[in-house]
Amino acid sequence: MYIKILWFVRNFIYKLFCFKKAGLYSYIGKPIYFKGLKNVSIGNKFRLYPLWRFEISDFGSVTIEDDVSIGQFFHLVSVGSELIIKKGTVISADVLITNSDHRYTEINVPIYQQSMNNKTTIIGENCFIGAGAKILAGTTLGKQCIVGANSVVKGDFPDYCVISGMPAKIIKKYDFDTNKWIPV
Repeated sequence: MYIKILWFVRNFIYKLFCFKKAGLYSYIGKPIYFKGLKNVSIGNKFRLYPLWRFEISDFGSVTIEDDVSIGQFFHLVSVGSELIIKKGTVISADVLITNSDHRYTEINVPIYQQSMNNKTTIIGENCFIGAGAKILAGTTLGKQCIVGANSVVKGDFPDYCVISGMPAKIIKKYDFDTNKWIPV
């Protein structure tokens, strides 16, 4: 309990000096590194466990809606475009979410020196992201998607599906006629 009180205090301090917007009843564990928190808006009842890393630059922005819980060792990168995590989402430990990729088209230029390819990334309402998953730039997850542990996700995925693998693909969809998850 003592630790979470410290996390509430940290949220209050960050709310005053760091974040663009920070909602009520949130708590934030100790970070590893952060840059650009002035471009991050967090909703009410946001929970961020320790050892997180946020890197926001070049007009990147992050919106995290209400009642989102993020596990430890979370890494978020937002460069030059928008990254949105919608309400009710649970993100397990050791997850990366980004809205930017390195370009690699110039074969005589080191990749890290090439410009970035920035695309909006959206995590839908009530999603569950399994431990170790990587959500890449330009991905859109619909409402209540489940991402399997250690999956590498890129692309657009509809509401109510289970996504797993490297690269991730849809392995189940919810069938409203039978009220069951059906393998694809």
